[in-house]
Amino acid sequence: MESSRRLYEEAQGVLVGGVNSPVRAAIRPYPFFVREGKGPYLVTIDGAKLIDYVLGYGPLILGHAPEVVVRRVVEYVSRGWLYGAPTELEVALAKKIVSHFPSIRRVRFVNSGGEAVATAIRLARGYTGRKKILKFEGCYHGAVDSVLVKAGSAAAHFGSPSSAGVPEEVAKLTLVARYNDLGSVERIMRAEGNDVAAIIVEPVMANYGVIPPREGFLRGLREIADRYGSLLILDEVVTGYRLGIGGAQRYYNVNADITTLGKIIGGGFPIGAVGAREEIMDKLSPKGPVFNAGTFNGHPISMVAGLATIEVLETTNAYEVAIRASRRLAEGINDVLGRYGIDNVVNWVPTMLQVFFTKGDVVDHETASRSDAKLYLKLHEELLKRGVFIAPSQFEAIFTSAAHDDNVIDETLRQFEYVVKELKH
Repeated sequence: MESSRRLYEEAQGVLVGGVNSPVRAAIRPYPFFVREGKGPYLVTIDGAKLIDYVLGYGPLILGHAPEVVVRRVVEYVSRGWLYGAPTELEVALAKKIVSHFPSIRRVRFVNSGGEAVATAIRLARGYTGRKKILKFEGCYHGAVDSVLVKAGSAAAHFGSPSSAGVPEEVAKLTLVARYNDLGSVERIMRAEGNDVAAIIVEPVMANYGVIPPREGFLRGLREIADRYGSLLILDEVVTGYRLGIGGAQRYYNVNADITTLGKIIGGGFPIGAVGAREEIMDKLSPKGPVFNAGTFNGHPISMVAGLATIEVLETTNAYEVAIRASRRLAEGINDVLGRYGIDNVVNWVPTMLQVFFTKGDVVDHETASRSDAKLYLKLHEELLKRGVFIAPSQFEAIFTSAAHDDNVIDETLRQFEYVVKELKH
């Protein structure tokens, strides 16, 4: 990939580390640069065609450049794309979200998942009058000071689960429990619960690999939050509209006090959203004292792309195809590794999976950390040479889309078996 190599060298002269998000630098020996994407494929500037299971780290549930989204975006952008005034698109997308999430009656659109989380935490503190929050080790909620403490995703991959620049005074307001361990939550809340504004959690830990909640874990968090008068924030930036209409809340039958959304609701364009019942959301400006504003909030192009994407999800078999693809891929990976005698665990939820090279269940950050991350990275590198792009970090997810049909999965599993066979030798 000579063109990518040259461009990466050039990028390092003008971009920090040659990239604009750390995980992109995890690809070895250097990142490839993309020319275009279509359906389940990426095409690099070197002309390599890759089956894509990163999908922009989750938002592209219809695959790259689906015609209906392209058509709607192109049609709208010809009319303009930023007004500093509301559009009917904001109302239409908010109505969709409210209709799909029973816990949400009002929405505030922002510009990223991280911004949604920052707003949700500020809102929870403003509503409760409390300062502390409780999060879970290994859960990643964006590059937000309050939650950049024992985080997952790229922070974990690069060995810095916290960050320089986060003041100790801020970090001390963040309490950390163990995912899938209600006992650890109970112990913290008994000591600190009266000062805890909110418990925030990824309903599926999607930034330390894919780690589903144990039976009763999310409902237990709901009960604990209610008992101590704290709010429950479900960070559905990844799971919202990926596990299905209504996200993890419908899939696991639990309701949040505050929900954060992103990724899919913008169809791959920059977006975030905060949603809750009226009495909580009315604390936000302009009705209440909790400030949030943004020139790009409710950006028309993100709105129209999100509407087009959700309408496809509502009216076609897109979920059926994406879920079937993820299940076949998970089962196929497990089968191949089993036949070659390689210890592994494949965690799966609809349209998401990850393989861990370890023994025993992977249920939290500690058990995930026992996985052979070096072997995973080698798998990533060898698959890339064979035209398959999976996340370049053990602590990310493998995603499928409605463009990943049986032929794509069959080809992926052929290449996967070839790579595993070579690795064994």
